[in-house]
Amino acid sequence: MSKRPLDILHGALGSRVVVELKGGREYRGILDGYDHPHLNLVLKDAEEYEAKDLTRKCEQVVVRGDNIVFVLP
Repeated sequence: MSKRPLDILHGALGSRVVVELKGGREYRGILDGYDHPHLNLVLKDAEEYEAKDLTRKCEQVVVRGDNIVFVLP
């Protein structure tokens, strides 16, 4: 039985995810929420990476859905 992408995203709430953005930036953190239909994500205890190097840590970050390439639960 296959799941829809939103089912997978909903199932990842409260779990650590990796979010790849256009331009190569990446966030790793706990998925705290998202909206529909824009798929903006809220991550807590997030880390930002550029070129695989840790650039900063954030208590909470909102990632705009238009910039997301993929989300890895």
